Amino acid sequence: MEQLYFLKEFSLWGNTAYNYLLAVSIFIITLVILKIFQVIILSRLRKLAKKTKTDMDDTLIEIFTSIKPPFYFFIALYLGVNYLSLPGVVNTVMKALFLIVIVYEITQGIVKIIDYFTKKHLDREASKTEQKDNETMVKAFSLVTKIILYVIGLIMILSNLGINVTSLVASLGIGGIAIALAIQNVLGDIFSAFTIYLDKPFRIGDYVVLGTDSGVVEKIGIKSTRIRTLQGEMLVVSNKELTSIRISNFEKMEKRRVSFALGVTYGTPKQKLEKVPTIIEKIITSHDKTEFGRCYFESFGDFSLNFNIVYNILSKEMDDAVKIKHEIHLAIYEAFEKEGIDFAFPTQTVVLEK
Repeated sequence: MEQLYFLKEFSLWGNTAYNYLLAVSIFIITLVILKIFQVIILSRLRKLAKKTKTDMDDTLIEIFTSIKPPFYFFIALYLGVNYLSLPGVVNTVMKALFLIVIVYEITQGIVKIIDYFTKKHLDREASKTEQKDNETMVKAFSLVTKIILYVIGLIMILSNLGINVTSLVASLGIGGIAIALAIQNVLGDIFSAFTIYLDKPFRIGDYVVLGTDSGVVEKIGIKSTRIRTLQGEMLVVSNKELTSIRISNFEKMEKRRVSFALGVTYGTPKQKLEKVPTIIEKIITSHDKTEFGRCYFESFGDFSLNFNIVYNILSKEMDDAVKIKHEIHLAIYEAFEKEGIDFAFPTQTVVLEK
């Protein structure tokens, strides 16, 4: 008791020896507890996380593991010095350092979680050709997120230190509006790039048609998308334009519909006209990549008896479609030749009166 009384009576720089002892004890105990958490508990949690199917827990463990030792040191130091009466300047500096360390580590953790979910979403169905572009998008998204989070963190630190941040926030708002107006086209392309990546109206390798242009998507960038046209040139289109126009994506189609008219000559016997639908259906159904739709005697033309034929090509590839149409047309021509059915062509009959 006498020793305790002496510690409480002995004073140095405005604090008793008891306060110093208590502060040092809390500092050491907190530091030891945090070290045990970092070395032992996190190590065991990491082993358990490896056994689970999800990798979300691995990300959380990585966030805690990546915390540097100075963070634990400042936490323990701040808790210890709270039991001491310090000068105003020292107390303000300690509080500022504590807030900076805390905000920095929390911000880093949030950024890693955002990176995890963003990359998961972008890579869910991404092919190998898209990996590089996806990594670029993840980095860009992460950079924007970091800037926003760090600005918010800075405002929180200044606010907790007693600084009036209202005027600062107002200045940032006015400055942000001015910058946004100056680079609105660039920002529009960047946000459109995020829209394209998240919504995925098309991907690298897809054949798309936009207006009078068409081609294969080769690269989706932050500001523009590059499309290789069938003529061979590179078409560069701003992302903002791509999100504001209609785009036909042929990669999404499962089959191609073919519809065409076929005319035979007037004077073809009724029995042969009745055979035409049967002949067409047999030719189309016998092909392993086609699906018969219909074939009907549709109309009496100026110089031909017209049949309407519809069928589906069970392939989304343009090369397959052209090849199959070629085979179907040859088969029809051969079948009509065997049956003695003549194809019509524009003719005129001139009647001369004597």
